[in-house]
Amino acid sequence: MRILGASGKTFTTSLLIGGVIFLAGFAAGTISSVISAQGSGVSDEAREAFSPVWDVLQLIQDQYIDDVPAQALADGALHGMVDALGDQFSGYMSPDEYDLLSADLSGEIEGIGVVIRTDEAAGFVEVVGVLDGAPAQSAGVLPGDVFVAIDGAPVEQMNQLELAGRVRGPEGTVVSITMRRGDELIDFDITRARITIPNVESRILDGDIAYVRLNQFTDSSREDIDRAFEELDVRKRAGLIFDLRDNPGGLLTAAIDVASAFISDGTIVTERFGDGRETVFSATGAYANIQTPIVVLVNEGSASASELVSGAMQDRGVATVLGTTTFGKGTVQTWNDLSNGGGVRLTIARWLTPNGRWINEAGITPDVIVEWTPQHYGDPDDRQLERAAELIQRGDVAAPEDAPGLPADALDNAA
Repeated sequence: MRILGASGKTFTTSLLIGGVIFLAGFAAGTISSVISAQGSGVSDEAREAFSPVWDVLQLIQDQYIDDVPAQALADGALHGMVDALGDQFSGYMSPDEYDLLSADLSGEIEGIGVVIRTDEAAGFVEVVGVLDGAPAQSAGVLPGDVFVAIDGAPVEQMNQLELAGRVRGPEGTVVSITMRRGDELIDFDITRARITIPNVESRILDGDIAYVRLNQFTDSSREDIDRAFEELDVRKRAGLIFDLRDNPGGLLTAAIDVASAFISDGTIVTERFGDGRETVFSATGAYANIQTPIVVLVNEGSASASELVSGAMQDRGVATVLGTTTFGKGTVQTWNDLSNGGGVRLTIARWLTPNGRWINEAGITPDVIVEWTPQHYGDPDDRQLERAAELIQRGDVAAPEDAPGLPADALDNAA
């Protein structure tokens, strides 16, 4: 499974609304037995380098003052091995953490209902969104709040996955969280709830403009937006606003499918591997024939797959991108299942927009910059949304240049 975003360690957005975030099969001797079992794929240099790891395990078990579960030691070794890559988007997940990856993409999970991201440079995890009606909103949590402690445990040494795992939990249970808001420390006791997040939100705005928001790139994303397009009769509207703000990314295949709704043919994205090989992904041919003016909304929480789609639409001239500069994640990860039920996420490639741009750490710069930080989702004072509608109403957004020129009802009449 190839991932674009979803749950990176650094400044990458994820939904804290699940059961237990993304220890079971490692007993003493695991590292040694794995090296032996996989001997054909392990160099002599690696065998020699890993020999002290087994020595340390034996010493801990023989001499350390307390009993330490072998699973805890194995997890520590696995975390350390992947962390040694120095790649913020590669990481090891325990079985419990790995299960959360599927939960994140399912749309129904248990927790408090906030969106978080990690600022690696500043060394903290902060709230960037609070879901309407969620327990966090009722408790008074606000965007910009920074996690300090969870159930009394300091979070400074936790990565985003570990922190999320402590925040999430069974519906009806209480989690105590200390947040920093400016110079003030605030304690919250929040009862977790089961929260269902619709992946697509849609409606008709004033001025006969269709609005479609995509929250995450999952297996069903293309099907979900197609359904919204049909329900809103998008092709006959004055314009379309496609909202990717605070969308953390998701599956590479979903990003290509979604981009193909707006781009009729040609390149969507290029993967470039470490050895110089390239793989070009083109439009699937499932073009939605939307020839009405399109504005794509993005912000600093729009990451990875969101950047792939908005960047492709920008390069191909099918939409005007509006908002603030996106997160800037230009790499592709793949998940690898492990024998203990956990997984390892490894960066395998860089991705480039159709014009060959690598947006890593730079992000997508919108065509129209509109600064705005909402207090919560659905904030009525949405200046970015208002400006997008205004541009469409004034005729300042051109219809897609990439459209093949089919009549508006051509797909309606197709067999």
